[in-house]
Amino acid sequence: MEILMVTAQLILAVSILVVWVFRFENIVLEFQYFGLSVLTRSVIGTTKIVLATLLVVGIWYESLVFVPSLLLGLLMLGAQYYHFKVKNPLQKRIPSLVLFLLCLFLLSVSSSLLS
Repeated sequence: MEILMVTAQLILAVSILVVWVFRFENIVLEFQYFGLSVLTRSVIGTTKIVLATLLVVGIWYESLVFVPSLLLGLLMLGAQYYHFKVKNPLQKRIPSLVLFLLCLFLLSVSSSLLS
């Protein structure tokens, strides 16, 4: 189970970093489309990068996995809400849905629901 956890942590962290650092232009357009402010975008982006970093550190310190997974899961639910609100097609919803499911997996393992 440990290799699955580490894999999920790395997929989440790398995905967030790639989107929020290397594909930032897309984020800017998406947040404008959703009608969200620059401040909101900045707070969410900073929060996601910090949580992604904590997930990587959580590879060595498992006690750090639960809270970042929970908070990222909530942020991914928020992303789903906004995709639904603007009636984006399923194709645009899938990335945040997959990341949400990875967060649920990490929450389940780190809280010993799955072992």
